[in-house]
Amino acid sequence: MKKTHARFSLLLPGLLALSSTVQGDDSPLILDPSVITGSRSASPTFDLPYSVDGISREQISDGQLGINASEALSRVPGLVVQNRQNYAQDLQISSRGFGARSAFGVRGIKLIADGIPASTPDGQGQAATFNLDTAERIEVLRGPAATLYGSNAGGVIQMFSRDGEGPLRIGAETLVGSDGLNKNHLTAEGAANGAGFVLDASRMDTNGYRDHSSARRDQTFAKLNFQPDDDSKLALIYSSLEQNGTQDPLGQTWAAYKADPRSVSANALTYNTRKSIDHQQLGMNYERYIGNATLQVNAYTGRRSVIQYLPIPKGTPANERGGGVVQFDRKFYGGSVRWMQPIDSAPGDLMIITGLDFDQSEDSRHGYQNYSGTTLGVKGQLRRDEIDTARSLDPYIQANWALDRWTLQAGIRHSTLQMDVDDQFLSNGDASGNKTYQKNTPSMSVMYAFTPELHGYVSAGKGFETPTQAELAYAPGNVEGFNFGLKPSESTQYEIGLKAQLNDTRVNAAVFQITTEDELVVQQSIGGRTSYQNAGRTLRRGFELGVESQLSEHWSTNLAYTRLQATYDSDYTSGANTIDKGNYLPGVPQTTLFAELNWKPRDWVSTAIEGLYRSKVYVEDTNTQHAAPGYSVFNWRARFEQKVEHWTFHQTLRLDNLLDRQYVGSVIVGDGNGRYYEAAPGRSWYAGAGAEYQF
Repeated sequence: MKKTHARFSLLLPGLLALSSTVQGDDSPLILDPSVITGSRSASPTFDLPYSVDGISREQISDGQLGINASEALSRVPGLVVQNRQNYAQDLQISSRGFGARSAFGVRGIKLIADGIPASTPDGQGQAATFNLDTAERIEVLRGPAATLYGSNAGGVIQMFSRDGEGPLRIGAETLVGSDGLNKNHLTAEGAANGAGFVLDASRMDTNGYRDHSSARRDQTFAKLNFQPDDDSKLALIYSSLEQNGTQDPLGQTWAAYKADPRSVSANALTYNTRKSIDHQQLGMNYERYIGNATLQVNAYTGRRSVIQYLPIPKGTPANERGGGVVQFDRKFYGGSVRWMQPIDSAPGDLMIITGLDFDQSEDSRHGYQNYSGTTLGVKGQLRRDEIDTARSLDPYIQANWALDRWTLQAGIRHSTLQMDVDDQFLSNGDASGNKTYQKNTPSMSVMYAFTPELHGYVSAGKGFETPTQAELAYAPGNVEGFNFGLKPSESTQYEIGLKAQLNDTRVNAAVFQITTEDELVVQQSIGGRTSYQNAGRTLRRGFELGVESQLSEHWSTNLAYTRLQATYDSDYTSGANTIDKGNYLPGVPQTTLFAELNWKPRDWVSTAIEGLYRSKVYVEDTNTQHAAPGYSVFNWRARFEQKVEHWTFHQTLRLDNLLDRQYVGSVIVGDGNGRYYEAAPGRSWYAGAGAEYQF
């Protein structure tokens, strides 16, 4: 503890000594960023007829830790981002209710990094693969327009890394904080002779807020960007993520959470629940201008190895048949080709976009008992051996047309997802099988400019969400084999919105309605195995409001408000329970509010207060178990920067949960053991410092 306080205090003398030497101009808040998500060509968000937001590099990095995407995404209306405080299970992200059922990782939302999917074809994604240290911007698309990205696109989150530009620079920084957090980061970037590069490596260690939740995460990133000729540009991108022995504290019962928020399930200790990940990928983005048209080609390949030790009790049917240790080696690859053609003969500005996306992942999946003799928490006898393949092939066509005061964007995509299971364990191949899902997903959005400062729009679309392979893996009642009877859920979405730019203030407001047939829900969770079923209809109605304002030369503010009523619109039966029409979808808060007040008196210092409110969250479909209560938390952050000749120094100070509020930060929907709750940390502090040298 003494060493930690010493590190913290050493930041202040350097900050005070250097800051007095710096003067400069203030940089204003960018109120109308350009994005490509949705239109597929760079356009200001104000001119796009649907809900889309851009998060700038400054917003991603200013006073933030650069560890979890939740740091940046909380400022986007319509999104709920829950940090599980569990690096074995990743963040939980939902968009207008899509993805809320996910017990691990991200489902139902398309994640993309530099054109490379961070989601498998069946819709399972990992936000941990986003490298925030290299991010130039993040774009978030919600609503009907997202359906043009195919199946499992209840929303789209795209991260774009920065290009290597300018003189050569090398840098290093370190961050320390509560619960043994330590992050060290090295970077080098620049450009010469027409080629740019970015190199980045970091290591993060933490003991975790809860017991048995320590983690180490290593990330590397390399990017080379250049122009082969005057009419083209090319980027090569490599990234990796490695986590060895990440501890998993599991969820908590309500009684255990109230007795000790740091508590851990006894089975987590008995079986030493943990997870290791080794993820590597390589991608290529190529763009060529041919006359007034543009050709874009993307290709990628990679591998992901995972071994996870679960707490499934010895002797249960699930452990005897599937095992309590999950291990898979995944090979994934794919690509896309897109042609963007302006139509000069048409009035106004008309562009036709046609494209084809192909993605495939193949898992060599094994299951082992999590014991050997009397020794628990080790890899035991083989109980599962199969090859799981998910493959998608999606052609699409889209039109973007601006004519006088009108803007029209419309398109249709034909999505095909094929899943194959080759069971190599059972002698009779009972678990083998295949399933193909197909659906056309059209979308249309129309905007009218009432004045140059006020635009209104309507948007409509149809989407569908397939079960993931993890959701298909177990049939109800411990029956052997995959649950190929699951159907995809199908949604019809409508949105009406207004966008206004008033002096130094940007306002986006939208109301929306989503009706879904055959919603995918948890059917039962017994002995460590979760099976799913199709419910009846669901109804989501909501309102979103985003406000950004440059109040004065030194003050700016940001507000994101969401009101969402997500309910079952028909009765259905789940096991012995009848779920009544009008029950709330679990995992979806009705009210979410993020607010931020930023003060930047000089260009070398900025400080801000953040506030976050979430209403209560139901944890299962009957709504009878104890809901996770609503909460409000406040955070403070500050960043300082000094420039001395070739050197740039910066320091970061951050205090989270200023009022030391005890609350449930995330929930595990439908957990069969009643361990629905995951506690968030109390008051936490972080301090960091870095230096960069420019040649």
